[in-house]
Amino acid sequence: MRLRADFWVSAYLRRCAHEGAVAVLRRRGAAEAGAIFVKVDRLDGAAALFGPAPQSEAQDAGDRLFTRLHPEPWIDPAEAEAKLTRQIKFDPDLWILETEDREGRCFLDLVE
Repeated sequence: MRLRADFWVSAYLRRCAHEGAVAVLRRRGAAEAGAIFVKVDRLDGAAALFGPAPQSEAQDAGDRLFTRLHPEPWIDPAEAEAKLTRQIKFDPDLWILETEDREGRCFLDLVE
C-alpha cells in the first residue's frame, strides 16, 4: 500500500529541515494520491525538476519513485517554472514542493 501524498510530503519537508535544506510546500494537491513534483534550486541560477517516475519503473507498489523531468542535470529556474505550469494545466490536483539547497541535494528516491 502506498503512503498518502500528504503524509509523504510532511515527511519530506521534515527530512529536508533535518538535513539543513529549506523546503516549502508551494501547492497542496489531493491528499490521498496527488502527484508530487519537487523543484530543487541551487540558488546560483540552476534548478532541477523531479516528478513521479513511470509506474513501469516502480519495483514495489509502496515506493514513491521520482525521475528528473529534463535531460540536462540543471536547467534555468524559469524553465522549471514553465514545466510546472504545464503540469498544473494537465493535473490540477498535483503537489509542488520547492527545496533550496546550495549543494543541489533532492532527498528523493530516483530511478536511474
